[in-house]
Amino acid sequence: MTDLQTKGYFTATTERDISTGDMVLNIGPQHPSTHGVLRVVVRLDGERVVEAEPVLGYMHRAFEKLAEQRSPLQNTALFNRLDWISGFCNEVPYCIACEKLAGIEVPKRAQVQRVILFELTRLASHSLVCGVFGLELGALTAPMYGYRDREYALDLLEMVTGQRMHTNWSRIGGVKEDFPEGFYERVPAILEYYRTRVEQWLGFLIDNDVFVERTRGIGVLPQSIALEYGVSGPNLRASGIPMDARKEEEYLGYTDYDFDVPVGEFGDCFDRYVQRVREMWESCNIIEQALDDLGPGPINTGVGRTFKVPAGEIYVRAEGPRGETGYYLISNGGREPYRLKIRTGSFSNISVLPYLLKGIYVPDIVAILGSLDFVVGDVDR
Repeated sequence: MTDLQTKGYFTATTERDISTGDMVLNIGPQHPSTHGVLRVVVRLDGERVVEAEPVLGYMHRAFEKLAEQRSPLQNTALFNRLDWISGFCNEVPYCIACEKLAGIEVPKRAQVQRVILFELTRLASHSLVCGVFGLELGALTAPMYGYRDREYALDLLEMVTGQRMHTNWSRIGGVKEDFPEGFYERVPAILEYYRTRVEQWLGFLIDNDVFVERTRGIGVLPQSIALEYGVSGPNLRASGIPMDARKEEEYLGYTDYDFDVPVGEFGDCFDRYVQRVREMWESCNIIEQALDDLGPGPINTGVGRTFKVPAGEIYVRAEGPRGETGYYLISNGGREPYRLKIRTGSFSNISVLPYLLKGIYVPDIVAILGSLDFVVGDVDR
């Protein structure tokens, strides 16, 4: 027995029953790793998560109600702000819904141009996410590469639309205007650049032992759970389910293009990262084919500002960078929608957080959040 023990400073008992109890930890709503004002309340037992609950609604955007007081032309500009990382991918499905209710046949040239910008937006989005995901795991160089690669796609979007994010270029019946002079000459070199970057992205973090340890086997999402929660897009395909609206729906002529739908094996954080990198390669293939398919012809049907959507209801879905983007539109024959419901990929993808976060260690929370690639503006719509 030591002198300290004999003086009564502490007991000689070697085994103690230390009860830490539960601790409630707030992650967000103001935190870089929550990609916006998302709050996740987790209950901990030591360093392990006992349960987690995502708390939504901090943005209060009310896009669905705002759209019911705006014309179709105004709504295409509004929906660019849903998922601000991939604005063009939000406006196209809404235009398609209005066109189908009105029986409008969009010219082939406009369809192909929509495809090209849709996939350029996907390239920009995935480049950014792959870089930011590396940052969240401590790789400080990764976001610099991600932002750099994203610029090439944004340059092309700006060249066509005048905007880098909120493009507002799609119109009911076609597109706003034709591609500018010099656009086609710039695209092949940029596609070749992205193909080389895909190879580098696959080796950049995959060969990093720290990155592999932080992602492999972390946040495993089984197929049955993914389907039960309505997970879609790269997160679903990373779990091994080849579900892609571009293959399943007749829109923009995607079914005429030859491209693969890559899938993952384990559905963990590692697979979700690799999934997005592989999809960038397929986007390059689609753009290349679309350029060859771009023939002469009109770019719109001349629908005017006073256009009214015929009475009826319809649901249109498209494959956005973050999953399935769907518009359920009800029209009573007026200029504004009578009712509008928006299905976004981010909302369903973060709804699976209570399952993914249960039982993990605290540092893995950030890895799982980053791997899901959500935008809070896409959630609080």
